[in-house]
Amino acid sequence: MAKKTATKKAATKKAPAKKATTKKAPAKKATAKKATAKKAPATKKAPAKKATAKKAPVAKKATAKATTKKAPAAKKAKSARKPNAAFMKALTPSADLAAVIGSASVPRTEVVKKLWAYIKKNNLQNPKNKRNIMADEKLAKVFGKKEVTMFELASLIGKHLK
Repeated sequence: MAKKTATKKAATKKAPAKKATTKKAPAKKATAKKATAKKAPATKKAPAKKATAKKAPVAKKATAKATTKKAPAAKKAKSARKPNAAFMKALTPSADLAAVIGSASVPRTEVVKKLWAYIKKNNLQNPKNKRNIMADEKLAKVFGKKEVTMFELASLIGKHLK
């Protein structure tokens, strides 16, 4: 009986070792499944080209490379944008704003460009914080205060355009 209990103890000790190996095996299978899952989308794209290139496996690789080269060309065609008509509409500046940028009717985008040119020409950016603009006499009439941030600039200009 003592031998039987010793063999049972040995068997119970071996059993956890087997469980550890069985736990590792499913983990390997899971990684194998992930690898096949990653490969699946690539194989889905390939059947569309198989009808034209069944003769040689080298041709399949060439067509796969050709499709990847064609995709960026399609993106370039999409990147060509039209300017928004609302931004390009010529607006008349108020008398206060006209003293800074001129009295000609210009689009909103050009108004901002001319204002920044004026600000840089007259060194009106705060040297400690470049995001802030210190208004001189002309800009104080447009802004309504002595110092504004660059983010407020567009909203303050809107009040002076018609």
